[in-house]
Amino acid sequence: MQIGMCGLGRMGYNMALRLLRGGHQVVAYNRSYAKAEEAARSGAKPAHTLADVVKALSAPRVVWLMIPSGQPVDDAIEELIPLLAKGDLVVDGGNSNWRDSKRRGARLAQAGFAFCDCGTSGGIWGLENGYCMMIGGEAASIARVKPALDTLGPPEGWLHVGPVGSGHFSKMIHNGIEYGMMQSYAEGFELLKASEFSYDLAKVSHLWNRGSVVRSWLLELAELAFQRDPGLDKIRGWVEDSGEGRWTIEEAIRSSVPAEVLTIALMSRFRSRQDDSFRDRVIAALRNEFGGHAVKER
Repeated sequence: MQIGMCGLGRMGYNMALRLLRGGHQVVAYNRSYAKAEEAARSGAKPAHTLADVVKALSAPRVVWLMIPSGQPVDDAIEELIPLLAKGDLVVDGGNSNWRDSKRRGARLAQAGFAFCDCGTSGGIWGLENGYCMMIGGEAASIARVKPALDTLGPPEGWLHVGPVGSGHFSKMIHNGIEYGMMQSYAEGFELLKASEFSYDLAKVSHLWNRGSVVRSWLLELAELAFQRDPGLDKIRGWVEDSGEGRWTIEEAIRSSVPAEVLTIALMSRFRSRQDDSFRDRVIAALRNEFGGHAVKER
C-alpha cells in the first residue's frame, strides 16, 4: 500500500524502513529534511513539507504521524486538514493522550476525514522484531491500514482494540505496567548488588530467562546492559518519564482503582532526579536498551 510517514525519529524512521522492506510505497517527511533524504536512500519518496506528502499520495490517502505528543500533533492535524480530501485517513502512532485522540478524531470526522489512534510499542528493536500495535478507530479505517499493520507487526502483533481513543488508552496502561516491571527488576538487582555476594548480574539475568517465572524481554535487555557495563558506572540513575505513566495514575485516581505499584514506580522516577542510585541506573539502562532513550553519563 501507499502511506505517508511523518516524523522520522527513533521509531518513525525504522517503521518507514520496515514498510519499505515489506514492499510498501512510503512518502517520508521529517522537519529535518536530511532524515527524509536518508529514508530515500532505502527507497522512500522524500517530502519537504506535509503539503508535499499529500501531493505525493494517491487518494484516498493514509498519513501516519510519528511525532511528539501534545501541540505538535495538533499543529500537524491543523496543517493537514485544508490539504486532505474527503475519505483520507490520519493515523497517530505516537504516545498521545487518549483524551486528545478522541478530540482529534472528532475534529477530523467533522472535516470529513477518518482517524485512528495507534499505540505503538517495540522501541529501536522494532525494525527487526516488529512492533506491537494497539489501534483504535472505525472498522473500515482499520481495514484500510491492515496491510501496513501486518507488515509492521510480528505475527498477531496488532489488535483493533475499539473506537478512537482506545488505542492510546491501552498503550497508556501498557506503559504504566512497564514502569512497574522495570521498578521491580531494578530493586531486585540493587539488592543483589548490595549483598555480601559478588554476583555477575549479566549471568543472573541470563539464568532467570531460562525457565524462570520472571523471564521477559526486559530481562534480556538487562543482560545486555550488564554485559556492556557490569556496574552501570558510566550512566547516572536519572530516569525521565514521557507522560504515559502520569496519565495512567491520573486515570487510576479518576476510576478509584488502587494502582499502588504503578504509582510508586512513577514516584521513584521523580526521586531519581534527586540522587543517583543503582536501581535508577538499571532503569535508565533498560530504557536506553529498548527505546534508545538518552542516558546521562557520569
